[in-house]
Amino acid sequence: MTNLIKALVWSAAAFAAVVSLPAQSKSGILQPQMTVGADGGTYSKPMGTLGEKPAQPWSSTTIGASVDGKPNPGGAVKTVTGEIVDFSCYLEVGKHGEKHRDCAQKCMRNGEPIGLLTQDGTLYMLMAEEHDPRRDGQTTFRQMAIDHAGHIMQVTGTEWSLNGYHALYVQGTAKK
Repeated sequence: MTNLIKALVWSAAAFAAVVSLPAQSKSGILQPQMTVGADGGTYSKPMGTLGEKPAQPWSSTTIGASVDGKPNPGGAVKTVTGEIVDFSCYLEVGKHGEKHRDCAQKCMRNGEPIGLLTQDGTLYMLMAEEHDPRRDGQTTFRQMAIDHAGHIMQVTGTEWSLNGYHALYVQGTAKK
């Protein structure tokens, strides 16, 4: 075998090894230097709570809106502690904490998704659970989350994960 062929075979093998390496994923909190203010709670002592512990994971309006009356399986009620963040700013540029609070509130008021950032860096998308009230703008959830942007809160809701995405559907925010 000539040196040129040996070099080509070696190069092809090295390229295949590099291409087959798994992509590195980030873990932990992005931009950890951006912190929650002193009065915004801590992971061990959250500022407050959002959501009520429901009797069933999915509300009657969610069951009624689901395909054939069967919501996606696997939803379990869970309480998670984390910082309320603007989902889009956090993923795009890693911003969160007290210094980002005003921007997060503006983004959330204009429809950007709301997130919950846990101490280990897990990011949940937060949404009101009750399907019809959520759809029709009859929940107080968005305003509650906006009020607590940049604060560490304890949030209870129905957890659902799919393909690496995490969501927490919060009950008890439908306007009465």
